[in-house]
Amino acid sequence: MSGAAQAADHARAFAPASVGNVGVGFDILGHVIEGVGDTVGVRRIEAPEVRIAAIRGATVDLPLQAPANTAGAALIAMREALGLPFGFEVEIDKGIPLGSGMGGSAASCVAALVAANALLQTPLSRQALYPFALTGEAVASGGRHGDNVGPMLLGGLVLSTDERLVRVPVPAAWYSVLVHPDAILETRRAREALQGHYALGEFVAQSTHLALLLAGCHAGDAELVRAGLRDVLVEPRRAPLIIGFAAAKQAALQAGAMGASISGAGPSVFGWFETRAQAEAAAPAIQAAFADAGFDSQAWVSPVDSPGAKLL
Repeated sequence: MSGAAQAADHARAFAPASVGNVGVGFDILGHVIEGVGDTVGVRRIEAPEVRIAAIRGATVDLPLQAPANTAGAALIAMREALGLPFGFEVEIDKGIPLGSGMGGSAASCVAALVAANALLQTPLSRQALYPFALTGEAVASGGRHGDNVGPMLLGGLVLSTDERLVRVPVPAAWYSVLVHPDAILETRRAREALQGHYALGEFVAQSTHLALLLAGCHAGDAELVRAGLRDVLVEPRRAPLIIGFAAAKQAALQAGAMGASISGAGPSVFGWFETRAQAEAAAPAIQAAFADAGFDSQAWVSPVDSPGAKLL
């Protein structure tokens, strides 16, 4: 958090984008991406309610009704749980593209909570904010999934269960590249692609890969990560929804990625690299693959172990 003093009745916070799932950790694993995110201002008001006063920067209309808005729903949950006698007025500045697989709905929710938390007489820990963030995220995704809000709250790579957040150590030298093609893939549509039969062997393989990835992060062992960052469960079912994905992934791997896959529900693609230089060299190659498929794109290069949400 910033050390700057906050006005008694108003605070602003920034929450970064995220890579949800990290390939093999569907709905439970994620990490933040620096350099892009949402900013939310929260003002304390006398009326015991939550109001969304403005949403700026969105390319489509987002709900101004608080219960239907991720930030609004999270603050409603906070008010009710803490029995607060006052309310909040919220202004949201979107910096994350919608339907991008970069945690846009989660970022607004987390930034709102961090800002509102600064207005409490006794602020809560980031872990204590987690249940409220899950409530907000459920408005957008239809379920209480922590793979985006978890890393935004704590920073870095985070394992998110129903009740707790566990930060996973990652070498400071490791970098992530996130490339967003100029396309929208709705989360609910991406989830529909996952319906159907799954073989037990697929679950065993995916569990093995997740274990290898986590072990590799703890040990700082890139070869374990290379063995583990291979999604055999979700990626094969979602990849057909993303034009240019196969070529983009191949470009990342040819550039030396330890692994590459779909970020969140897509269509964004991420890759992990052992050095910043590798990551910076890979970004234009991945973008070129999407360009060949007919899409402009944006790219971000970020340490995997980047900071989470902060007060401004």
